[in-house]
This record gives sequence, structure tokens and C-alpha cells, in this order.
Amino acid sequence: MTTHSVAPARVAGLSTEALRRDPAFQAFTLLRIGFTVAPIVFGLDKFFNVLVNWEIYLAPWVNRLIPGTAHQFMDVVGVVEILAGLAVAIKPRYGAYLVAAWLAGIIVNLLTYSGYYDIALRDFGLMLAALTLARLASIYDPPFRRN
Repeated sequence: MTTHSVAPARVAGLSTEALRRDPAFQAFTLLRIGFTVAPIVFGLDKFFNVLVNWEIYLAPWVNRLIPGTAHQFMDVVGVVEILAGLAVAIKPRYGAYLVAAWLAGIIVNLLTYSGYYDIALRDFGLMLAALTLARLASIYDPPFRRN
């Protein structure tokens, strides 16, 4: 069994060559693109409901707890999703954990609302993919440095 390790000098000099030859970097890049684009697109759609009326997925107990209407809550959800997508684009090492946590919250909401277990299962798979991105980012995205 082989392990994948990347020398720090190589990480600093990632290029199109790494994208062509390194399968782990390819996976990192694909996941980073996906977890940048999808949250931004779905976040924007919370304002327009073109893909679906997102309010139907809000569990009644959540709707009772939140101030305002379900539509207003979905507007907030949209903003958070857009910010999560931008966080992945800017710093996937940290943004991927934000997306994974957000997906965990969605899963809890869906598991407590009968009829959406299939979507909860899909979101569980997405959460695992976001955690995979976070692990890959620990190799390919250096941490913030304090000066």
C-alpha cells in the first residue's frame, strides 16, 4: 500500500503540470470547483426559487423556532450558502469544513421531516465529499500564516 505525500516545496509550486499528473490534486481541484459553484448557485436560487421552492424542505419545527417567515429564513440560508461557496473558493482548507457543517445541519433538518430521507442521504454523501475536500486541502492549501 502506498501513501500519498507531497513535499512542501512541491505544494508551493503547484501548476498545470500537477493538475495533469497528480490524481489527488485533480480530485482536490474538482471538489473545490464543485463546492464553490454548487453552494453559490443554490444560494442564489434561494432568492428566486427557479430550481425548486426551497421552503418545502424546511421542517415545521424549524419554521416554528425561527423569527419571521420561511421565505425570510431561506433568504438568510441563501446568503450563508453563497458565503460558504466563496470561502471554499478563497480558502478550501477552512471553507470545506464550513460546507460540511452546513450540510450536517441540512441533514438534521431533513431527517426530522418525514418524506425527505432520500435527499438527506444525498446530502450525507455531499458532506463526506466536503470532508474529503478538507482533507485534500490540508495537503494542497497551506494554512494562514501569522506574521
